[in-house]
Amino acid sequence: MSETPHNRKERRAAAKKSGKPVEAPSSTPHIKLAHPDRSGPKGKTLLDLYEEKKSLLDHGQPFDPKYNDGQARDESGNILQAGLGVVEASSPLEQAVFWGLTLTMLHFTLDVLVYNQYRQEIEWSPIWKRSLTVLPVLFLMVFMMRSKTAERLGEATQVLYLAIAAATGCYTIHVSNKYDYFAVMKQAPPLGTLWIWSVIEMRLPFAAASAVVNLVYLWWNEYSVV
Repeated sequence: MSETPHNRKERRAAAKKSGKPVEAPSSTPHIKLAHPDRSGPKGKTLLDLYEEKKSLLDHGQPFDPKYNDGQARDESGNILQAGLGVVEASSPLEQAVFWGLTLTMLHFTLDVLVYNQYRQEIEWSPIWKRSLTVLPVLFLMVFMMRSKTAERLGEATQVLYLAIAAATGCYTIHVSNKYDYFAVMKQAPPLGTLWIWSVIEMRLPFAAASAVVNLVYLWWNEYSVV
C-alpha cells in the first residue's frame, strides 16, 4: 500500500520521483464575464439626495416632516430648548433633576470657596445642610422654567432671566463690597448660583446685556471685584 504525501515537501518529492509536476491551484476566481449596465441609475443618486436636502435647508426646512413648525425637535417630537450652546432634549422633570443637582453642587462649591476666601475653618455640616435646603428650591425653579407653560411665553422667559441675572449680579457685587465677611458668606453662594444659572439659560444677546448691566453698576458705584 503506497504512502500518501502529507505535506508540500512530500508531494514535491513524489512528483519528482514519478516525473509528473505538481499542479498549482488556480488563483483566478470563477466570475461570469459580462458587460456592465450602462443604462444609468434606476433611482435617486447620492448627488440627487444631496441637492434635494440642500434645497430644503436653503428654504429653512429641516429634513424630517415633523419639523414643519420651524422649531428644532428631538426624535420624539419634543421641542429642543437651547441656552448658550447647550441643547436640551429631555422632559422638564428630567431637566429639573439634572440642573437641580448640578446647581446644588455649584452652590456647595461656592460655599466652600467663600470660607476659603476669608480664611475661615470650613464647617462641613452647615455647608451640607444649606446645600440640601437649596436643592428642592432649585429643582422647583428649573422645573417651572422648563415647563410647557413657560415654553409658551417665548421671549418673556428670556427677559425674566435677564432681570434675574441683572438683579443677582448687581446685588452680589454690592454685598461683596459693602457687607462684612459673615454676610458675604451667607448670601454669596445662593446669589452666585442664581446669577450663573440665569446666564446659562439666556441666549447670547440677553447674556451679554446682563453682563453690561453688571459692569455699568460696578463702574457707576466705583466698586471692586478683587
